[in-house]
Amino acid sequence: MSNQLDVITVGEAMAMFVASETGDLAATEKFVKRVAGAELNVATGLARLGLNVGWVSRVGNDSFGRFVLQQLAKENIDSRGVTTDERFATGFQLKSKAENGTDPIVEYFRKGSAASHLSTADFSEEYFCSARHLHLSGVAAALSGSSLELLNHAARVMKQKGKTISFDPNLRPVLWKSEAEMVKQLNNLAFQADWVLPGLSEGAILTGHKTPEAIADFYLDHGVKTVVLKTGADGAWFKTASGEKGAVSAVKVENVVDTVGAGDGFAVGVISALLEGKSLPQAVSRGNKIGSLAIQVIGDSEGLPTRATLGE
Repeated sequence: MSNQLDVITVGEAMAMFVASETGDLAATEKFVKRVAGAELNVATGLARLGLNVGWVSRVGNDSFGRFVLQQLAKENIDSRGVTTDERFATGFQLKSKAENGTDPIVEYFRKGSAASHLSTADFSEEYFCSARHLHLSGVAAALSGSSLELLNHAARVMKQKGKTISFDPNLRPVLWKSEAEMVKQLNNLAFQADWVLPGLSEGAILTGHKTPEAIADFYLDHGVKTVVLKTGADGAWFKTASGEKGAVSAVKVENVVDTVGAGDGFAVGVISALLEGKSLPQAVSRGNKIGSLAIQVIGDSEGLPTRATLGE
């Protein structure tokens, strides 16, 4: 692993137990163990495409924490920014097996987890600035006040150093004390980013606007350079500060198996392509493609392709 990174990201990973059978989780007896976490999904997808990726977090000194570290090594993700916390445990979650493309039920056991104690003490300027791009998500922002402070500090420093920043709102309303606080804090983070990647419904909550262009203009007016909106079955829509805009059609999927992770796959496609110097329409097209692959398998990151299977 090179000391120079392409991308660095910050977040929480949890052990995830995916039901092997449909039905109520209370009645489920067999599960498959996986790893979950929005930012780790993005790190995994980027690493599989050959980018050098660092992931910053905290895990407990427990079997779940060791499992997360093993997955990082397996995916060739740099773990120098991960601290093993002796005080707090690694979180975990249970996930139902969904049918007919419906969203699975997910139950989280993460309150007080090691990752929720992320803070500016986990920031190493040398390490962060060894990367050319920072990817942030609203999930890590929602973990705790100290984690939010870390994200804001990292964004400020990286911006000052001339690095690019992407932000996926990834709304988790249940983790915030109020919707108003969520909107305020996530928009403050978004305004520091170069590329903002909300879903259409997320954009409506965060901006008060309903149309893709109005949502995009809200962020562009605050200094963001590019806004790419996920518009569901329609695909995606983008607009830049220079006025370039357009829609990119979705990739049709006949058999939707697991919808979790689609947005993370989309982010992988857009970020990787832009860092490779591809055009914005090409980047959004890759985002749609990888998002479509992610929803065709069980698991949050299992459908994310390697460079060979991406076929570009």
